[in-house]
Amino acid sequence: MNDSQTESWDIDLIDQHIEEQHFSHRMGWLRAAVLGANDGIISVVSLIVGVYAAGAERDYILLVAIAALAAGALSMAAGEYVSVSSQSDTEKADLAIERQALADNWEEEKAELAGIYMARGVSEQTAFQVAHELMEHDALDAHMRDELGLSEIHSANPLQAAFASACSFIGGGIVPVLVVVFFPYENLGWTTAISSLILLGILGAIAAWIGGANKLKGGIRMVIWGSIAMAVTTWVGMIFGVAG
Repeated sequence: MNDSQTESWDIDLIDQHIEEQHFSHRMGWLRAAVLGANDGIISVVSLIVGVYAAGAERDYILLVAIAALAAGALSMAAGEYVSVSSQSDTEKADLAIERQALADNWEEEKAELAGIYMARGVSEQTAFQVAHELMEHDALDAHMRDELGLSEIHSANPLQAAFASACSFIGGGIVPVLVVVFFPYENLGWTTAISSLILLGILGAIAAWIGGANKLKGGIRMVIWGSIAMAVTTWVGMIFGVAG
């Protein structure tokens, strides 16, 4: 088999536009959405079962649940926005430093990029050739990806993360609130807890499926942590109920 034939086959493979299924591009919004929904369910239902265990009436339980839903959504949005904004500011600062370095020391930056490729196993000649061609095409993009480890896919988006967190918190937390509204007061603690644990299991499985992970493990993980949170708040509620 000669080199020209091998090269022809390689070109044919490129022309076929073969795409592999990856999941990393989903991690930005998936992390915020899953965290928000998970926190919404656990926070609201934990308060509900805790207040119910203390012997509170339905109206008071509903008031606490709605307050927790509103405060939690705003808190998640604000916290996520501040956190991701800080990440975004750091990325922009790094890019500014790199942009200046390229303007001041082009050849040194090229050697630095080539060194990164050589450390990955590329030969010196090939590494310098790749570094040269990439920097001629888009120097800042090449250093952003291979030196700083940044990319457009993983770039921080504060508004997206904040919106996803708030909406998912409300989406998860509204379920136990509706249970309080429509289900009988008797055994309300058990009804709320069981329905929420089922929802947590489904949420964990869906999140794992979207992220390409094991669905059973994702569901069980959610259920375990939700159960712990509810057990603790129920215990606290019973203590204060007895004390009252």
